[in-house]
Amino acid sequence: MPDVHRTRGEAGSRVLPEVADTEALGRHLADCLGPGDLVILDGPLGAGKTALTRGIADGLGVAGRVSSPTFIIARQHAPGGDGRPGLVHVDAYRLGGLDDLDALDLDTDLDDSVVVVEWGEGVVERLVDEYLLVRLRRDDETETRRATWEWVSR
Repeated sequence: MPDVHRTRGEAGSRVLPEVADTEALGRHLADCLGPGDLVILDGPLGAGKTALTRGIADGLGVAGRVSSPTFIIARQHAPGGDGRPGLVHVDAYRLGGLDDLDALDLDTDLDDSVVVVEWGEGVVERLVDEYLLVRLRRDDETETRRATWEWVSR
């Protein structure tokens, strides 16, 4: 995957024909993530946000299965024991506002985990000074997805 940048601060774009390609991108992005990193995923239903999160989780080697956060707002995945951080997977779509965000206490989780937030754009940026923004889009005719990503500093 030569166009995937493993350096903080760089941006990229990739066509993702299959779900497996989306998961592979997540594994590659995980290489540049560490404790305290926030990843914000933006995209409509079916764009591949959870598949990308599964890839990030696999790349980090965390415990537990990543599933679409339909019934829970946040799920913690413990570190896999190889020195990599844990993962917190959040569904910001279900948040009722900033009070709900504060109640999740993500500031504390950021101390030792990577936090991935689906539907998080415009909601969670205030938690950190720098974050990885990944936008996923899906062509409904071909079901091909496209991901763009960039590190954003506030």
